[in-house]
Amino acid sequence: MNIYFCVVKKKEIYFRSDCPIGKTLDILGDKWSLLIVRDLVFKGKNTYGDFLNGGEGITTSVLADKLALLECGGIISKGIHPESKAKILYTLTPKGIDLIPVLVEVIEWSEKHHEVHPFAKSFVKQLKKDKVGVIKMLRQSLK
Repeated sequence: MNIYFCVVKKKEIYFRSDCPIGKTLDILGDKWSLLIVRDLVFKGKNTYGDFLNGGEGITTSVLADKLALLECGGIISKGIHPESKAKILYTLTPKGIDLIPVLVEVIEWSEKHHEVHPFAKSFVKQLKKDKVGVIKMLRQSLK
């Protein structure tokens, strides 16, 4: 078992194996982490309060833990909020931005196999026309 210790948050990530899927799941394999990434990519959320009040019902302790894990894993970074020094601004790192194609594939898969929000249906129609262009636009919007 490999252990990655993140000094910034004194958080440890236990990598169970060298399997790429396993390592990804060690960082993103819970029901909250990808939703936080989703909110950063698609909903413009970028503060603790935004995530907490995002409608998913995450608790403050779970949110704090997931933000620390995502930061430790190099998916997000913290910065000073331009409008308030009391707020922390969360942004995706380049490593986090590289998850956009993964999110796109998950959305397509879910839309194909489940009843989803009308926004997802509309988004998948856009993807069918120009998936590469949509992903490029999403990436650029976060840089």
